[in-house]
Amino acid sequence: MTPTTETGSLFLQPDRNLALELVRATEAAAIRAQPWVGRGEKNLADGAAVDAMRKFLGTVNFDGVVVIGEGEKDNAPMLYNGEHVGNGHGPACDIAVDPIDGTSLTAAGRQNAISVMAVSDRGSMYDPSAVFYMDKIAAGPEGRGVLDLEKPIGDNIRALAEAKGKDLEDMVVAVLDRPRHDELIRAIRATGAGTRLLLDGDVAGGIAAALPGSAIDMCVGVGGTPEGIITACAIKALGGVLLGKLQPKDDEERQKAIDAGHDLDKVLDQDDLVTGDNTFFVATGVTDGVLVDGVRRSRGVIHTDSLVLRSRSNTIRRIQADHRAEKWF
Repeated sequence: MTPTTETGSLFLQPDRNLALELVRATEAAAIRAQPWVGRGEKNLADGAAVDAMRKFLGTVNFDGVVVIGEGEKDNAPMLYNGEHVGNGHGPACDIAVDPIDGTSLTAAGRQNAISVMAVSDRGSMYDPSAVFYMDKIAAGPEGRGVLDLEKPIGDNIRALAEAKGKDLEDMVVAVLDRPRHDELIRAIRATGAGTRLLLDGDVAGGIAAALPGSAIDMCVGVGGTPEGIITACAIKALGGVLLGKLQPKDDEERQKAIDAGHDLDKVLDQDDLVTGDNTFFVATGVTDGVLVDGVRRSRGVIHTDSLVLRSRSNTIRRIQADHRAEKWF
């Protein structure tokens, strides 16, 4: 029988899902960070997670180059931008890592801290180095061709509600709880929609907006450009939409972006941020949140909860694992 769909083709000729190997690295980072949850030591938590993720990445059969990492080499001894990770064999990939997205959340013991990684084919990730912030809007498949970043938020909420067949009062919009968003939050509530204010971690908010069955319908506001690219890898697997526009924080950064060839007036979508159809996304919970549960330790067993996405097959996997604590601590 000749396959007539991509799904049929993948069934007859399955290929390797790199994310199923990469999830071990996010699990390791989350496990090693767990003892620091609620301890007020975000740098120690991040250091433990970075070390664990780097060790496990070294076992994976791929040649990854860190496009989004812990920073420049001089300030980041591991997982720095431009570093090669993996064993050097297998597919050549771009990789974006955040051993803990939400270090402050981890230190305070708050929700939505995750260990996260996104991977795509070599040369496919947008270079976010020129401008740190981006104005973003994310939603599920119903938002494709419906949302417009340059329209007022009220128009977007009403359009998405109609596309989803929901009443405005049932719409929920996630947004980072920052002073810069005070007017945005008022405008959202003025439509009759509710808000979910995120203390940190707009990666989790953006992905939750696109997940089937999620309580969040949309995620909006100004957040990190690197986080936008990580989110785009996941959004592509979910069939959702992510729109973004670079937001230089001052004239110096604006000129830096222009010199780097960026069009500051252009609205970028998920396919601009990550080209191609072969993206992988993995996240493991450090603390409980909207995407995954946090690490739990009980009677010598460590329990982890992870989300694994791939764009080529549009698969959504939930991976729960139990680890013997004696192997880790």
